[in-house]
Amino acid sequence: MAVYTDITEDELRQFLSQYDVGELTSYKGIAEGVENSNFLLHTTKDPLILTLYEKRVEKSDLPFFLGLMQHLADKGLSCPLPLPRKDGELLGELSGRPAALISFLEGMWLRKPEAKHCWEVGKALAAMHVAGEGFDIKRPNALSLEGWKVLWEKSEGRADEVESGLKDEIDPEIAFLAAHWPKDLPSGVIHADLFQDNVFFLGDELSGLIDFYFACNDLLAYDVSICLNAWCFEKDGSYNVTKGKALLAGYQSVRPMSEAELEAMPILARGSALRFFLTRLYDWLTTPAGALVVKKDPLEYLRKLRFHRSIGHVAEYGLVEE
Repeated sequence: MAVYTDITEDELRQFLSQYDVGELTSYKGIAEGVENSNFLLHTTKDPLILTLYEKRVEKSDLPFFLGLMQHLADKGLSCPLPLPRKDGELLGELSGRPAALISFLEGMWLRKPEAKHCWEVGKALAAMHVAGEGFDIKRPNALSLEGWKVLWEKSEGRADEVESGLKDEIDPEIAFLAAHWPKDLPSGVIHADLFQDNVFFLGDELSGLIDFYFACNDLLAYDVSICLNAWCFEKDGSYNVTKGKALLAGYQSVRPMSEAELEAMPILARGSALRFFLTRLYDWLTTPAGALVVKKDPLEYLRKLRFHRSIGHVAEYGLVEE
């Protein structure tokens, strides 16, 4: 469940009085997501999403996130739009938390995506990368190489509780990626968390992208590698090359990648698998029993990391050379 901070109806009505959104008719918590408290609101005008930003989200980053959504929407990307208050501000406060109202995006996320959906995801990711050009607020990726080292330092002492031998495996992996991580590839605004629950579909048509609270500036191809990890593996852990082929083709139909980006994909995919392994490992070891967060299995991403070590060329992910 993703409601960490509860709210009362009186508090909510007072908060909404600062906006031109009509009268509240109903609200409920949204039991998905891991970072913030989210509520679905129904008003006499439109349905809305209320987000309370919890302690893991830095208040200083909110202008980047909210401004980025505005910028992308202005460029024609289908994504939620933060709504201004009557005084023009995008950010308010509710129950002692920074809070924002976000427009409601129609659609549902897919539990069992097919290759045709992966093509749409690749296309939408590339469209986001293109639309992000010209956004002038910068936010470094806190979960890149240096961030991985910090997470590992906090977790390595207990890592073997999750699987024996992890310390001996992850230490050299981090050293390898630090030595081989590409530096001169095209960069820009990336989503950095485009998992299945952050992409909405209406039928087979992609209706929009949501949850930009990990967005940052980094290598564009790294974002593609995150999607390969998130969308192209099956429940049994096997890589689906048909889905990988579709995702890469969809991406390149909008933004063709350079030869250097394609050659770096195996390294980038190892890095993105390590990133999600480490965040999951840290949460697995530190989230107290009884917390309202469902812990995610870090070993899922350790298995993906091991798979990427076996890849010698991007063609093995399904890339079709023109």
